[in-house]
Amino acid sequence: MRPDYGGGSLVNLMASIALSRDGTALHAPLRILDSIDLKDARNVILLIIDGLGDRLLAKRAAGGELARRRCGSLTSVFPSTTASAITTSYTGRTPLEHGVTGWFTYFSEAGCVAAALPFRSRGENLPLEKRLPADKAFTAPSIFEALPVRCIVVTHRDIIDSQYNVRHCRGAERYPYTNVDELVAGVEAAVKSSDERKFVYTYWPDYDATSHVHGCEGPEALAKVAEIDAAFGSLLSRLSGTDSLVIATADHGFLDCPREDCLELPAALAAQLRFPLCGERRVVFCHVRSEKEFVSSAKEWLGERAEVRPSRELVEEGWFGGGVPHLLIAERIGDVAILIKDGYTIKDWLPGEPRHLHIGNHGGTSEDEMTIPLIMEKI
Repeated sequence: MRPDYGGGSLVNLMASIALSRDGTALHAPLRILDSIDLKDARNVILLIIDGLGDRLLAKRAAGGELARRRCGSLTSVFPSTTASAITTSYTGRTPLEHGVTGWFTYFSEAGCVAAALPFRSRGENLPLEKRLPADKAFTAPSIFEALPVRCIVVTHRDIIDSQYNVRHCRGAERYPYTNVDELVAGVEAAVKSSDERKFVYTYWPDYDATSHVHGCEGPEALAKVAEIDAAFGSLLSRLSGTDSLVIATADHGFLDCPREDCLELPAALAAQLRFPLCGERRVVFCHVRSEKEFVSSAKEWLGERAEVRPSRELVEEGWFGGGVPHLLIAERIGDVAILIKDGYTIKDWLPGEPRHLHIGNHGGTSEDEMTIPLIMEKI
């Protein structure tokens, strides 16, 4: 399943929100909102529930506060992962434009593969800012800088002052929270802090973090769904009469992958890499010594379990979206892409990395991973 960048994806939702706050849309607005005038609301609140795919919402939370206000679905971006999608939500740009193409990204300016969001090198787990300032790693301006209204970001205290977050929240005030009750209180405080027109952006990571460890349909993860569902109902009640439009969605969905289907990159293939694997466990970007040799060897190993192809073809086919390409997009996605099928994942290991396997995964092209809900309520 490909992202619907023509009017049905997260990037289009951000275009609609930008227009609603008297800003400029960098891409087509969201098709499903064509007949709705978002400008009427004094406040627009966007809640991103990390990992809450549309199919899981329908299957596991039907009848709840969120599901009862669902008005449609949209697609994530490619890869369908937090690093790429949240950067889209912060910038209004496609992955082609902002250049964050997965949890692990090759940053040539720092000379290493690093996890973009915690901004730490892979393997050594050292802070990347000692090698590369965040302003140079992330060059796309934030959406908040371009909006002529007051912008407030309500996000978890553990990440609010991260290099990634500070860079992408430029132009917005930042309110921290430590639990879901504080999230609700923080959004309420932001909305009621003044009578001026505002855009309030809030992000909740707990369902995603729990799903990686316990599976997206395990009791632990579903308890997190119930928690945010109740909080959403509470938020609507506390914002009653504030002339607000509340929009909830996700950055991606999830797929549980059996541990026996977690494939470890063979030593013969690892020897052909110039750098450790990049991207995600479900969409892998490989920087290789010989494209032809690696593609042949990887296809022989994987068979029907994955599609192996030159990464540049994905750019040409529009998987990363449109717009002006990031100057380093070619090196960010490497030479060869592996698109995993069914419930498989691929992992390589570096010295110093904890050898744990995720049960819940995302980043791939299945409907479970790619579709996210659109939830709206005017209050």
